Amino acid sequence: MSEPNYAGNIIINLASLPDFLRKPILKKRMIEFFSMSEPDKSEIINNALEAGPTIPFPNFSKLFKTWLEVLCTLSEENRHTMFSNYIKHIINSPEKIIAFNLDGILEIFLSLEHSNQEIISISIQNVFKNLEQDSKRKLILLVPENARKLIGF
Repeated sequence: MSEPNYAGNIIINLASLPDFLRKPILKKRMIEFFSMSEPDKSEIINNALEAGPTIPFPNFSKLFKTWLEVLCTLSEENRHTMFSNYIKHIINSPEKIIAFNLDGILEIFLSLEHSNQEIISISIQNVFKNLEQDSKRKLILLVPENARKLIGF
C-alpha cells in the first residue's frame, strides 16, 4: 500500500482557494521548498505531477497561473532550481506530463503579463541549455512545437 499523497492533497486544496488566500500560501510553501533536502524536493514534485491532472482544469488553471506569477517574484536561482527539478522528473517519467492538458497550460502561460512570460521563458531556456543532449532530445519530443517556439528552445 502506498503512502498518502499529502503534497497532492495540499495542491488540490490550494487550487480551490480564492486568489487572496492562494497566492500567499503558495508563496510560503514555494519558499520552504528551496530549503528542503533533495529527496524531499523530489517527493514534492513527484506528488505535484501526479496530483495536477486530477484537479478540475478551471481550478488547476488558477493554481498554475498563481504558481507562475509567484515564481516570477523569486530569484533566477530559485526559478532555475524549480524548473530543473520539474524538467528532470518529466524527462525521467514522461508519462506524467502526458496526462496534463498541455494546450491549456500554454494558454495559461499566454495569459500572464508579457514581462512575466519573458521571465519564465528565460529561466526555462537557461535550464534547457544546461541539459545533456539526450535529455534535451527527450524534452523536445515531449513539449509541443508551438510551446517550444514560444519559450525559445
